[in-house]
Amino acid sequence: MELKIKDIVELLQVSEKTVYRWIRDKKIPCYRINHQYRFNRAEINEWILEGKIELASRLIDLNIAKRLTNFTSLLQNGGIHYDIPGDTVAKVLHNAINTIPTPSSVSREDILSALLNRESMMSTAIGHGIAIPHPRHPIITNIEDASVSICFLQNPVDYRALDGNPVDTLFVLLTYSPRRHLEVLSKISYLCQMEEFLKLLRRRAAEAEIIEFIREKELTWQGNRVETE
Repeated sequence: MELKIKDIVELLQVSEKTVYRWIRDKKIPCYRINHQYRFNRAEINEWILEGKIELASRLIDLNIAKRLTNFTSLLQNGGIHYDIPGDTVAKVLHNAINTIPTPSSVSREDILSALLNRESMMSTAIGHGIAIPHPRHPIITNIEDASVSICFLQNPVDYRALDGNPVDTLFVLLTYSPRRHLEVLSKISYLCQMEEFLKLLRRRAAEAEIIEFIREKELTWQGNRVETE
């Protein structure tokens, strides 16, 4: 547990009263140790990037050029899938996992169990009808097995999103390390703040069109990274 209340106040630029309210309402991941609250830095990073508070844009803008993970390749590994059936979170995740390509090193049942366990802790919905289901801890070890799959649902599903909107699009993440997970999550969060990208998702654009849009953005990020080095 690396962070204290004062660290969260400084990091997020909010009052102690606000942090304690989040704790009381179970809106922020934390632990109580020896009668004091502590926060895991990786969990707070993930919480921010998932858009649980409106700070993701500022933080991602500062760091996106340093992210090295090739998101386009991960998406090509996982693919884009349409008309995933189901009327509950459990059902759409079950059908998504049985549709997307998964590594032979781990069973689909284990992947589904990991995703459902994560959802039971806190919804992975980030607003705008989007959720990012992922295991709490990496369940694959081979870099070549890492993937991102976009799944368009047949019908919107109540995902307990903070904005109250049902979810109709999933980004299923299977990564091999916490660091890479945060890098991928940051790129998804960044993309989902772009109205042009959201429009592609809303009209369920063709796979080639979505991948090309992301490829162009990654080239821009790589260019920015070169300029900042």
